[in-house]
Amino acid sequence: MTGAFDDVDALTKVAVNLFYGWGYNFYRAENHLRADDLMVRAKVGALLGRSRASVEQAESAWRRERIAAPTREKPLPDPAALEGARKLEALSRDIGALEGQIRAQPVPEADRMTNRYRREKETLQQLCDFDTTLVGRAEVLRGLVEDATPQVLLERAGEIEGGLLNLTRGLRERQAWLLG
Repeated sequence: MTGAFDDVDALTKVAVNLFYGWGYNFYRAENHLRADDLMVRAKVGALLGRSRASVEQAESAWRRERIAAPTREKPLPDPAALEGARKLEALSRDIGALEGQIRAQPVPEADRMTNRYRREKETLQQLCDFDTTLVGRAEVLRGLVEDATPQVLLERAGEIEGGLLNLTRGLRERQAWLLG
């Protein structure tokens, strides 16, 4: 049985017209760069997700080990233990918020207006440079927090917060460059 589903030339024309209509040409380097940018940011998000999971596990362990059930003699938990739990909870929340921001970053559209006012290939190459820095910083953060004990994480809290600030700064630079 032959027909519209078997006519390779007609199918190719339909596919190419759809690709162009969608702003996609699979032979252009820009499309590979755009896909790379999306993939890299997904990987950064995954690294941050692992970091957040490590901090959450440490927080859970901290609460289990340091915050006892209330008793008549001691109805309130140790304030230092509560402070440590809150600190770990805040680190986890901050890492998760940053992860969401990175995953939601835009990539320039593949349209004629973008190409007219900005060179798409150079723009995407610059974004890959920004994203490479984000990957490096996310991996350093992951290495800093993964498999660390709650006590070690609390001792490293300042360094972790500094790493998050660096990641945030890099993300803002990326956003400013893309918009500017």
